Amino acid sequence: MSHPERLALGVDLGGSKVLAGVVDSRGKMLSRDYSATLAHHGPAAVVRVLTEAMRRAIAGASIEISQIEAIGIAAAGISDPRTGILHSSPHLPKWKDVPLRDIIERELGVRTVLGNDANAAALGEFCFGAGRGARNLIFITLSTGIGGGIIIDGKLYAGASGAAGEVGHMTIDVNGPRCECGNTGCWEALASGTALAREARKSIREGATTAILEQAGGDIEQVTAQTVHAAALAGDAVARELIGRTAYYAGVGFANLINLFNPELVIVGGGLSNLGDMLLVPAIKVAGERAFQAAFKAARFVPAQLGDTSGVVGAAALALGGGSSPLEGGRTG
Repeated sequence: MSHPERLALGVDLGGSKVLAGVVDSRGKMLSRDYSATLAHHGPAAVVRVLTEAMRRAIAGASIEISQIEAIGIAAAGISDPRTGILHSSPHLPKWKDVPLRDIIERELGVRTVLGNDANAAALGEFCFGAGRGARNLIFITLSTGIGGGIIIDGKLYAGASGAAGEVGHMTIDVNGPRCECGNTGCWEALASGTALAREARKSIREGATTAILEQAGGDIEQVTAQTVHAAALAGDAVARELIGRTAYYAGVGFANLINLFNPELVIVGGGLSNLGDMLLVPAIKVAGERAFQAAFKAARFVPAQLGDTSGVVGAAALALGGGSSPLEGGRTG
């Protein structure tokens, strides 16, 4: 089957699932394949899952592998797009300095590019989603953790070693709670879905009068950001206060990024953003109180548009050289 567009294979490698899809140069997904990552089985098993998912995605698009111009892999964690090495990932235990790009190139015989998942999602939104037409933007995903990607003057900013955009690990409170990364008081430890659930469980254990536990079926271990939100929607005062505190910290982080980068757009995605106005209105208000006024007034907050496909579409954009610094002046062979 002939296809007039340039085609790439985008892969979003997460801790629990792999999403692979053939994407054309207009950002249209021609196929999609979901599979379980099998992360706990180690790198060799995950690579097998990846290659099988890629082959199924190619078959699902009714094309030959020879029609794929490049493969883009978006993975959580610290990777170097120049060397193609995934150094470490919070969601992939036993992974240390895995040369993922070279492994996939050997397996499939197609030029491969490796990038960070939030950077890829930022590029996807910039090329094909909420960021179309902008030149300077920050993409933030408020989810289990907090990730981000930065577009400066129309190019993805990857930094000196591909590690830029780790916005979730800005220190917001030097005396704050310990973060998964080992530091204390990171933005992620204060304003993520995990942080909201942790603070809710703490309130319950301290004897707060709240319906949050009821929303979780009486099991404190089942308390999540969603159960807190459900209780808040039902008028629960403790839940509303917890979301308000999370919104405050979200706003402090927004203010820092606005002062640092002066973006025209702040794109907000991720599961926690589904709390909508209850979270975002007070967060944006805090950002407006704390950021420089000229910079705050220049920034518009908009919701992400691509949902769970942003990583795949962004990885494909990365592979096709969609204005991204890792491909410019980098390896092309």
